[in-house]
Amino acid sequence: MKVLAVDTSSTVAAVAIIDDEVLLGEYFINNRKTHSQKLMPMIKELMDSLGLTPEDIDIYAASVGPGSFTGLRIGVTSIKAMAYALEKPVISVPTLDALAYNAQDRSAVICPIMDARNNQVYTALYRFVDKGISKESEYMALPIEELMHMFVNTGNKVCFVGDGVDRHREYLHNELGEKCSFAPHNLILNKASSVAQLALTAAKAGKLENPVDMVPFYLRKSQAEQEYDRRCGDKTHE
Repeated sequence: MKVLAVDTSSTVAAVAIIDDEVLLGEYFINNRKTHSQKLMPMIKELMDSLGLTPEDIDIYAASVGPGSFTGLRIGVTSIKAMAYALEKPVISVPTLDALAYNAQDRSAVICPIMDARNNQVYTALYRFVDKGISKESEYMALPIEELMHMFVNTGNKVCFVGDGVDRHREYLHNELGEKCSFAPHNLILNKASSVAQLALTAAKAGKLENPVDMVPFYLRKSQAEQEYDRRCGDKTHE
């Protein structure tokens, strides 16, 4: 079963193809958010290098969020269009789930953190179990200080992963000390191979989706929408 997966939820543009449990190839670029220009050429180059055609792919998968509003739309729309044209199923993979899968630390609570601006992060809590990752909380968007309050008075070790680590590494280490650890540098950012692996697991469990049903998961409104709501709220009180 061949799975093609993409992740465009952050500054990273990533594409991977797996065949059952074997990673056939992965393309990863962390250099500005130019996903609209890079994603489709990356997919084509990876397929050409592997001698595959779009028809050879059994399942198309995308990291659906939370994350960059524009980036998510590009990745989801590209996967939907390809799968729809080929009459292939899709799998939606939450971005935080895929990031947690990168950590592979069975001794700690896994805490992916994605930069959500204004000192806030997208996050959730996970543990590794025999059959993979287990989500231990809801998906959250909250200030980094509020996230720390969930850990400072517990004895849990916490392993952080995601693009929020670079921004908050020193703060996290100062607050949690020896309880704090981080995923290896080569695994700390979004990996399409993790999206593909989780999609394969979902597919084997029969959780296939129709391409028209795949939508981005934003978790919160965009900055423009929040500003619009604020202005409308102000007017109602005039």
